[in-house]
Amino acid sequence: MRTLTQVDITNKRVLLRVDMNVSLDENGNITDDFKIKQSMPTIRHILKRAKQLIIFTHMGRPKGTVIPKLKTDKLAICLMKHIGQNIVKLDDCIDVIIPDNKIVLLENVRFHKEETDNDEEFAKKLASHADVFVNDAFGASYNKHAGIVGIPKFIPSCAGLLMEKEIKHLNFSKMERPLVVIMGGVKFSNKFPAINMLLPVVDKLLLGGAMIFTFYKAKGWNIGKSLCEDEQLTTARLLLYNEKIVLPTDIVIAPEIKEDAKAKTVDANKIPKTQIGLDIGEKTIDLFKKELKGAKTIFWNGPMGVYEIEKFARGSEELAKYLASSKAKVIVGGGDSVTIIDKLGLKNEYFYVSTGGGATLEYIKTGTLAGIEVLKN
Repeated sequence: MRTLTQVDITNKRVLLRVDMNVSLDENGNITDDFKIKQSMPTIRHILKRAKQLIIFTHMGRPKGTVIPKLKTDKLAICLMKHIGQNIVKLDDCIDVIIPDNKIVLLENVRFHKEETDNDEEFAKKLASHADVFVNDAFGASYNKHAGIVGIPKFIPSCAGLLMEKEIKHLNFSKMERPLVVIMGGVKFSNKFPAINMLLPVVDKLLLGGAMIFTFYKAKGWNIGKSLCEDEQLTTARLLLYNEKIVLPTDIVIAPEIKEDAKAKTVDANKIPKTQIGLDIGEKTIDLFKKELKGAKTIFWNGPMGVYEIEKFARGSEELAKYLASSKAKVIVGGGDSVTIIDKLGLKNEYFYVSTGGGATLEYIKTGTLAGIEVLKN
């Protein structure tokens, strides 16, 4: 895979795919510019050398329709503040005349359904804007979309500096040991491939989130009304006796998932039939801290409970605070974990915070992404 530093872009027009699918409020204002900041090294590198920089991204899931809130107008304003130069923002991403200005921002690429359909003609039109394509959108590169895997068929292509950085920091085989992974999430079926890949290379794997109830049911325990994938019970049983896996010992439960629900903590094997498991308990928080104490590297992906509701967010938040004070190299694997640390104002307290959510998990599972593979070829 060629990277940006290996490609001569002198006086060339560069088409840059970024992942600036940023958080927005109800009025479409940008509430978190983390992803924008992470793309700045690539943008600055290109601007020093290239004749022109043409940027494009997706925002939200408009499914091929134009949604005013998801236009890139406010992204253009935010980018201008970070770059310190004027940007010309166009009203579409294809069938437009590209002006001669140094920096051009295209409209949301997902306003065309051809993007998610990986339409070849659509990719060809995007590619026609430039001489070189740079993919710096790690967080979107697990998608087989035209703006990720289609463009490299038509013009020379390479990985951006952020893409290169993400791959480097997610290489588990080169991480300093002991290596402890904390993994949360809802569905066991979604997490199992990553668990299976991680077990040979980690020293401990601490599990939380709703997926733990599939393990508990596989043990023969009553899980009440907690989420469980019955079709995964056989697979879960195979992992029960792996000494590297650490499951929560107590659970915060409630009869329903509501802010005003009456919650209490019980042992993991004593969940009443009328209750739902919604977070890890105090004993588990202490247990996890003990397991993390001697680690040299810690990787965290996914919440421990229903963190959106305050009374079920304690497990995730306590771990986030503990990891922020840890002497280990702590890598936060994007997605909901980033939302949690951002709420606590801890984003700058970790060794590395990934921009990927689903992409991070997919990379861990397979060791590659669709957007990476096409750059290799």
